[in-house]
Amino acid sequence: MKPSDLATALRRAGVHDVDVSSRRRAEYSSDASLYRVPPSAVVFPRDADEVAAVLAVCRAEGVPLTARGAGTSIAGNAVGPGVVLDFTRHLGRVRSLDPEARTATVEPGTVLDALQVRAARYGLRFGPDPSTHSRCTIGGMIGNNACGSRALAYGRTADNVLGLDVLTGGGERLTVGRGTGGGERLADGRGTGGMNGADGRGTGGMNGADSADGVNGSPTLDALRRVVRDNLAVIRTELGRFPRQISGYSLEHLLPERGFDVAGAMVGTEGTWGVLLGAEVRLVEAPARTALVVLGYRDMATAADAVPGLLPHRPVALEGIDARIVDAVRTRRGAGRVPPLPAGNGWLLVELGGGSTAELRSAAAALVADADALDSLVITDPAQGAAVWRIREDGAGLAGRTPAGAPAHAGWEDAAVPPERLGAYLRDFDALMADHGLTGLPYGHFGDGCLHIRIDFPFDRREGARVFRAFLLDAARLVASHGGSMSGEHGDGRARGELLPLMYSPAALSAFAAAKAVFDPDDVLNPGVIVRPAALDADLRLQPPPPPTSGTAFRYPEDGGDLTAAVHRCTGVGKCRSETTGSGAVMCPSYVATRDEKDSTRGRARVLQEAVGGFLPGGLRAPEVREVLDLCLSCKGCLSDCPTGIDMATYKAEVLHQTYRRRLRPAAHYTLGWLPRWARPASLAPRAVNALLRTGPVAALAKRLGGIDHRRSLPSFADRRFRRERPPRGAVPGPTVLLWVDTFTDHFSPEVARAAVEVLNRAGFSVAVPRAALCCGLTWISTGQLDAARRRLRRTVDTLARHAEAGTPIVALEPSCTAVLRSDAVDLLGPGDRAAKTVAASVKTLAEFLGGLPGWTPPDLGGVTVLAQPHCHHHAVMGWHTDRDLLTRAGASVGSVGGCCGLAGNFGVERGHYEVSVAVAETQLLPAVREAAEGTVLLADGFSCRTQLDQLAHVRAYHLAELLAGRTGSPSPPPAEPA
Repeated sequence: MKPSDLATALRRAGVHDVDVSSRRRAEYSSDASLYRVPPSAVVFPRDADEVAAVLAVCRAEGVPLTARGAGTSIAGNAVGPGVVLDFTRHLGRVRSLDPEARTATVEPGTVLDALQVRAARYGLRFGPDPSTHSRCTIGGMIGNNACGSRALAYGRTADNVLGLDVLTGGGERLTVGRGTGGGERLADGRGTGGMNGADGRGTGGMNGADSADGVNGSPTLDALRRVVRDNLAVIRTELGRFPRQISGYSLEHLLPERGFDVAGAMVGTEGTWGVLLGAEVRLVEAPARTALVVLGYRDMATAADAVPGLLPHRPVALEGIDARIVDAVRTRRGAGRVPPLPAGNGWLLVELGGGSTAELRSAAAALVADADALDSLVITDPAQGAAVWRIREDGAGLAGRTPAGAPAHAGWEDAAVPPERLGAYLRDFDALMADHGLTGLPYGHFGDGCLHIRIDFPFDRREGARVFRAFLLDAARLVASHGGSMSGEHGDGRARGELLPLMYSPAALSAFAAAKAVFDPDDVLNPGVIVRPAALDADLRLQPPPPPTSGTAFRYPEDGGDLTAAVHRCTGVGKCRSETTGSGAVMCPSYVATRDEKDSTRGRARVLQEAVGGFLPGGLRAPEVREVLDLCLSCKGCLSDCPTGIDMATYKAEVLHQTYRRRLRPAAHYTLGWLPRWARPASLAPRAVNALLRTGPVAALAKRLGGIDHRRSLPSFADRRFRRERPPRGAVPGPTVLLWVDTFTDHFSPEVARAAVEVLNRAGFSVAVPRAALCCGLTWISTGQLDAARRRLRRTVDTLARHAEAGTPIVALEPSCTAVLRSDAVDLLGPGDRAAKTVAASVKTLAEFLGGLPGWTPPDLGGVTVLAQPHCHHHAVMGWHTDRDLLTRAGASVGSVGGCCGLAGNFGVERGHYEVSVAVAETQLLPAVREAAEGTVLLADGFSCRTQLDQLAHVRAYHLAELLAGRTGSPSPPPAEPA
């Protein structure tokens, strides 16, 4: 059925939010797996009636239907060729939460962290917590039977679901659950508080068509009982052998002795039985305090051997990480940002819960005594513990590159064995990897016997699919020989369904097929998954290898000079879809503002992958590419915050370069993109220019012709450029430091340069300034005018390199310009360019330079409260931790705002971006400013950030140099109301 015809049929059925555009279908063509299956339509249902209407159309037309949460499936169970239902846009509410009954009722698109925030108010939490907790949905967790690090203490999702409101593939609306009818009761004897039905009423029981035991005559449940009755022996002997046996269907929940728990059995069916409309889940009491015990061993296998002896200590979590993962974190995040670990090459992270620190220390000592470890570390400080846990949480993304920098892939990602077999399995698995000539970064939930790994399958070669298939078959035989499961928490999906015959008997597979037929007789729901599975090497996104790109402006040194390889860095882990950017994080500001997949880093990467793969007519010049990149702020947040190292700002600049090279460009490219060029003549008569641009008709005309939003104020040129001041700055005795004065500082904020000179003089340095005005080309880069940017960079880099080679320190003031010299210059001029590499290693921020001076004492900032907006490029390329350390050392009380200011250079000034620019500022920055105590000093090194605060909050923010020089004057006035 054509997408357009399908859209017409859906709209006629009363479905409102349907998208069949090629761009949207590209965004949803993959999840976090290796598979590419473009859908015919993407639907964002508003309520249960629309879901039923979609299912009815799909059944009538024979169109497959796939339900999707955050799209973080690693096995390929969230992609499908027909209709994809995305519940996150309209059906993501926590409907109710009962702290006394410790239950919550949620919609399928509810993000886990949103539920955790609500539950935390009462000291409760939802037990399972996968590493994607900031964006994964409860519906997706139910689909996969997600577990996470703390399932050891709290159980899998199946153990924490009390009731489900489901529409079966046959069109029957069912409400099934435990504690009602013949269902299973909670472990402590409580019944459930009841789940609200479609009308939102709660009546103390399970509202809906039928109860769990089928006594009301549900034909579906009656048929299911017959399937169980006919397969009792195989269900009792082959299923439910250990907690992480996730592969296949968990029919053991349906055994008579387990109360015919239909809700439990439906968890982990990967959307092949029904479409979830709502769920009632159990909440657990969070421990008052936790301690983290880090145990070091000779290697991972030895660490795994110790696991059975530690389980009697009843840990909340027991995770394993390998030295290769830790090395990847050190390389990616910087060695200074990785906490020290005990001696060893393999570590166990053991979390203990308790009521007091003394109790935890005693429990930790007992555990260490039984651990037989080389070394140990007990952490009771939550911040220290969180820093160690971050190593583990970033594993899914960081493991996407091997230690050699090659891509590593999912496919055999989460196999599990009984914990007592884990050490032996790891040794055999290492030997198997060696036999196939493959490598990867292993880590996992060792307390549950579950191992995660991504492997460097050679998909860059034609034989990649053959190697992939051969390895997966051998790996499946190996895990089956250890009594294990192909999947330990992510489900079978398209990656492992074909392998189930190596784990289960024909009788068990027949029982799975019979259960599927009961719920989905027409095989409409997620076909090709678990039952009648597709071949595991069908629809692979990287096979055959996509053609490499040529003629690019950037060199992509970490991706072999290939833009195709660079955009395929995105594995779909979806960290860019987090509901909030988190403490200190930036990515992805436009998604946080719009909540639209097209504005996430992943959505953009998927469309770029389609473009370079030849699936979009026009390639990089395709209109779909321009659409998906339009709201990218070029903040570079993904460069540091995405575990895979995606750099969407660079890709956007490349696309603009390829699209408009030797063509007529948008007006903003000639005005904002050429800002340094226009600034020079304007600064010859700045007062006259400012007066002219403040004249209403002139300003309006200038904005209209320049592609500038009419609501934006044009920045004022300084009365006197810094470079025009006399006498020469910084003429004091002492060693020389070169102060590179960028265009923004020189023409708009010369007071920042004056303050920097004063601070450097006080530190004992004579300050020199390059004779010529040197531009980094930032505005040309951000507008994709890369040939012009390279010419300007060439001159700047060559000049600064001469000073650097002479041993003169170089200090830069504008974070975005500094980031160009530290990162973009090497990418544009080439990794072999000696001058670019010299400058990149030599240019320092003011905080980096001062903080590295032996014996330097910062000015006393005791009693000063600072609220900082770190510039996005500062955060992404240099890291803002040095600035925080310097301010703390000076005695200031420091708070910082995560996310982006929203102006982001030319982005927030361009026509068509104003609303999103303000929405981004409203996510964190403006609320933080309004809530700041009177007298708080606002710190923003970026000219864009200071401009945004001035225009939207009407407050003055200062550069670090001004704060250190004591030039902040009177405290900022009380902030204004929202713009």
